Amino acid sequence: MTITPTASTAILVASTACNAPAAPCRRRPRLRIAKFGLALPLLALSGCGYGDSRMVHEAQISMIGMTSNDLQACAGPADKVTKLNDHAEIYTYLYKPASTGGFNVQLPLSLGGVSIGGSGTYCSADLRVVDNHVTELHYTGDNDKAIGDDGVCVPLIRGCMRQPEPTMQPVNGANYDRSSAYHSPPVPAQPPAAEEPAMVPPPATK
Repeated sequence: MTITPTASTAILVASTACNAPAAPCRRRPRLRIAKFGLALPLLALSGCGYGDSRMVHEAQISMIGMTSNDLQACAGPADKVTKLNDHAEIYTYLYKPASTGGFNVQLPLSLGGVSIGGSGTYCSADLRVVDNHVTELHYTGDNDKAIGDDGVCVPLIRGCMRQPEPTMQPVNGANYDRSSAYHSPPVPAQPPAAEEPAMVPPPATK
């Protein structure tokens, strides 16, 4: 006798297969959920400042040598310009973000939780410009995020890093290895004009 499969027969067979002792039907979803659960803390931590810290330190390499005109084209006019001498100036950019609190990431498999602190409250980016070219970039202030250093400063340089100006340097190869999320690269050697004393006007004669 020939048995013609029906919809109900297919459902019964599928149900029997899943209920069999050796069937992996119930194990696979658990495995996928476990993998997804392990990935969640990594995804959460990736948004806590690592990328921003890496970018601001790459900017300390990429923006060296760019012209003051290109700097202002991508970063905007400086909040303050301090003249050091006839050749050198300090361009200061300021940023004060809204206050952000910390949060807790709960790890899977009963591993407990990790407390993530809030971000810093302000950043000052100071660029030395010598004969209309950037020669160094420093960050100051309460400017760290939960992971990495100086991450709060990223809005000040993001426009230049996302759309580099022609006079900026590419960050790749050895340059990329010099950058890190956790520390700034070495300060470049400064041209002699950067260290010249400010010109003092002669005393007025009577």
